[in-house]
Amino acid sequence: MNQVHILLVSEDLPGTQVGGLGKHVVTLGNALIACGHAVRILGRNDCAAEAVARLGFRGTFVPGFDYAHPGWKEKQLGVFNPLKRPWFARKIAAAIERHAGAAEAVHYHGHLPLVGLHVAPGINFVQTRHDQGSECLVHLRFREGGVCTTRVARDCAGCIRKDAGPLRQAVTALAVDRYRHGSAEAFATRKTVFVSDFLRRQFLRAVPGADLARCRVIPNFVDYASLRAVAAAATVAGPRAGEAVLVGRIDAGKGFGEFLAAASGRLPPRARLTIAGDGPERPALEVRHAGDQIRFVGWQDYPAALALAARSHLCVVPSVCEEACSTTVLEALALGRPCLALARGGTPELASYQHYPGQLQLFDTMAQLVERMAVLLAQAPDAYRPAPCFGADAAVILSRLVDLYAE
Repeated sequence: MNQVHILLVSEDLPGTQVGGLGKHVVTLGNALIACGHAVRILGRNDCAAEAVARLGFRGTFVPGFDYAHPGWKEKQLGVFNPLKRPWFARKIAAAIERHAGAAEAVHYHGHLPLVGLHVAPGINFVQTRHDQGSECLVHLRFREGGVCTTRVARDCAGCIRKDAGPLRQAVTALAVDRYRHGSAEAFATRKTVFVSDFLRRQFLRAVPGADLARCRVIPNFVDYASLRAVAAAATVAGPRAGEAVLVGRIDAGKGFGEFLAAASGRLPPRARLTIAGDGPERPALEVRHAGDQIRFVGWQDYPAALALAARSHLCVVPSVCEEACSTTVLEALALGRPCLALARGGTPELASYQHYPGQLQLFDTMAQLVERMAVLLAQAPDAYRPAPCFGADAAVILSRLVDLYAE
C-alpha cells in the first residue's frame, strides 16, 4: 500500500474529556500511521497544551482554529441563527486550506457538514457523519426526554425556546431549512461517510430526494489488537461475577437516569452496578442511587474504562437517544463481554459484530433490559471467548477508507 498524506480534522480535538467522536479520530489516525501513512490532526487552538498531550495520538497535532464560544446568544434570543453554522463552517474550511499543504486527502470528522461547501474544490475532501447533525441542529433528535420525530423545520424552535412564537419559529425554520439543504448540497458534491445506514435513512427522511450517490456507509471501528490484549489480561483474574459496568457521559439521552430508576429494587443480592463517567446528571443521580450495590467512580481515562468493562460480568449501554454507531457497544463486543442495549438508532446494525450469538441483546423498553440483566447477573458469568478477528477492527475497515481517499 503506497503511503498517503492525510489531514484529519475535528473541532472535538483536543478537549478536557474526549468523547466517542474524538476517540474515533485518534484511533483512525494511529491506525493509518501503523500502516505507514503520514497523518496530522488539525483541531482547535483554544485548548491547553496538556489536552493535546492526553490525546494519545502518535502523529502531529496542528492547532488551527478557535471554537471556544460558538453560542452566538441563541439561547438568549430564543432562535437558531441562520448565519451561525455557515460562519463556523467557513472558519474551519479556511483553516483546512491554510494547513492542507501536501495532504493528498482531508478527512473531516465534526458537527458541521456545511464545511464541505466551503473547502476549495481542488482539495480531496471527505467527511464522516457521526450523528444526526446533518439535519438536526442539536445533533441528536432528542427533546424533552424522548426521540424527536418531527421533520417540520418550524417545530425545531421548541429546542431553543419552548414558548417560541411565530417570529422565532420563522427565523428558526429559515436556519434549519438552509442548513438541511446546505448539507444535501455538500453530500452531493463531496465524498461523505455515514457511520450507519440508520443515519443515511434519517437524512433522507428529512430531505427526501437528496442526492447521496457520493455517500458510503462505513461503521466506526476499534483497535482490536489493543482491546484483545486488554481482554486477555482480564482473563487472568476472571470476570467479576454480578458486576454490570456502564461507561459514558451522564447526561440527557444517555439513559443513565432511566436505567437506574428501572433497576431500583430489581438487582440480585450480590449484584453491583459500576458507573464510570461524568456529566451534568451525575450529582443528582449519585445522591439518589449510590449505595452498596451502585457505585459511581467518575470519569476514567480510556485504559481504565476498558479495564473495567473487560472485567465485568456484562456491559450495559442504556442510551434512550438514537445512537448512530455506539463505540461503547463495539468495545464491549470486542472485549468479549455480553452487552445489553435498547434497540434504537444504529445499534441493531452492530449485531453483525458479535463474537457469538446473543452477545448483543437488544430490548424495546428499559424494563425489559433490566429484567434480563437481573437474570444474567444471578448466573455465572461467561468466560472470555477470544476470536482471531473482529469485523469492526480498524485493520479490517481501514482499507475501505484509504480506497475512498484515492477515488
